[in-house]
Amino acid sequence: MSLTLSVGDDSDVAEAELSALSVSSSAFASPAGPTPTASPAPPLVRKSSFDSRPGASPTKPVRPRGLSRSHTLPRVPQLETKSRRKNSELDALVVEPDVLARIRRWILGVAIVDFDVDDGPVITGIYPSLVVFPAEAENIAFSAFPDSPQFEDGSQDHSFRIREHPMSLPSDRRSAPKDGFMYGFAHFTQRKDSTSKRGYEQRSLVILTHHAYPALFARISALLGPLFQEHGLPMLEAACHNIATWSDPTPGMIAELGFLGTVLSVELPHSPEQQQLVSKAYDPRQHILASSSTFTPPPLLLFEAALSHLWSLWECLVLCEPLLIFGASPAQTSQAIWWLRDLLRPLPLTGDMRPYFTIHDTDHATLASHLPPAAGRVLGVTNPVFERSCAHWPHVLSLGRRVPLNTATHGASAGNTRARAGPLPGWKTRTHTRYVSKDRALLRRLEDACASNSERERLDASLDLRRHFHARTTEMLVPLARYLHTLIPTPAERAASASPEALRMRAFSAPAFLASLKTGAGAALPFRSTARRKEFYERWLRTPAFGVWLGLQERIVHGVLEGG
Repeated sequence: MSLTLSVGDDSDVAEAELSALSVSSSAFASPAGPTPTASPAPPLVRKSSFDSRPGASPTKPVRPRGLSRSHTLPRVPQLETKSRRKNSELDALVVEPDVLARIRRWILGVAIVDFDVDDGPVITGIYPSLVVFPAEAENIAFSAFPDSPQFEDGSQDHSFRIREHPMSLPSDRRSAPKDGFMYGFAHFTQRKDSTSKRGYEQRSLVILTHHAYPALFARISALLGPLFQEHGLPMLEAACHNIATWSDPTPGMIAELGFLGTVLSVELPHSPEQQQLVSKAYDPRQHILASSSTFTPPPLLLFEAALSHLWSLWECLVLCEPLLIFGASPAQTSQAIWWLRDLLRPLPLTGDMRPYFTIHDTDHATLASHLPPAAGRVLGVTNPVFERSCAHWPHVLSLGRRVPLNTATHGASAGNTRARAGPLPGWKTRTHTRYVSKDRALLRRLEDACASNSERERLDASLDLRRHFHARTTEMLVPLARYLHTLIPTPAERAASASPEALRMRAFSAPAFLASLKTGAGAALPFRSTARRKEFYERWLRTPAFGVWLGLQERIVHGVLEGG
């Protein structure tokens, strides 16, 4: 099967869209030509035993040698040249405009990305046809493949977030952006192939969307990826037409969505800042909380080596401290970062958070430069190059199981059966000292769950951890909400004044708020001292998150006041 990548000739698109790429599926045919001799495992991956379940990790650790852009994937100009090559073939598949509009409510399209021996990762088709700009195509292609040691045969699911081109496109070419980013949910597969010069076929199927619904689209990717590998294009068509039958994605919606013979029970959040709460008996296989991270495998295991430091990690997230997060695979980093985003709710996301970030991303020079990282920046990486280029970052979390002290550096124990590239699992900080007390009873439960072989116990502990930090984030806002209440005009003040100011909150005063900490009821958070409490809030008032949060509260209050 082959797909083609082409630049459309439409006069209304070609010039006005700055050479944007119209990527579409086209005539499908089996590859012709002589069968080359299989060659050793490609440099993109290293041999190791692998559990092919989505999100599973390699089981034989290998220390990679000097991974870098030149040692893994070809340079970007080759991809860009390939991406810009025109193809005159007619699209083999046509989607009716009304069906396309219904598909685009949920997804932009599904991209097929192949690893070409000469050109590296290349988008060989997107269905339905979608206009993408060259930088976007480049980022999608490179982000679709693991930039880390993986496995000989197997598959893996991960997600990424790339910056969207600022130029707006006609609605029939792409649905309107939501937050300036495009989200990709990839199912990567590698298997031996004697017809390939590399001896392997490497392919990713990537669902592209504007919706930050990781649990939902990770499940869809995990269902569609294997079926597409086995049955090809008919499954891709069926999947998109299934999505076209879904109802509109409405905030707070609870629905059963049919997808490739499976019925998915899905719940959407009321807003991006809402954490979708669950009961203690929650089963993620039966009900999908769209905006949460995936729960399989239990996220707790990703943080085992840093359990006692999770309270410091949470504080750094709240204070918009930049975080560099290492993992053995993009499956790990993407699950962990979506998980951390969920713990931050109900606070808004204000920094640039990338579930999986590669050295090939066009933002690499900006986000991973020698300059101090921006507030709220969180990068999930697998390439050890970042250990050197981001050595000046203040906080580093390396995911995984605890490594015994007698284990060789970058090695692995029987309980840490993952390829190790980058720092050993654990938490390192240059600047942070903790403000709040730990919940030591919860910490003991988490440690017991990690030591257990029970998947249910690990899931329950993960859910307990999620509830705990959601409660802490909510408790952090209690003194602020109490102070904001004093800024709202009373009914008597509104009745006594006909001026517009009577329908607006009074201005926030940082000194007045900090003074209110002394006179009001004690803060709900268990701060280690009153001095540490004051310092914490002084820092938070200077974060971009505070400004966004305050703006949201003001809009809510003004809406209520203007509504009478």
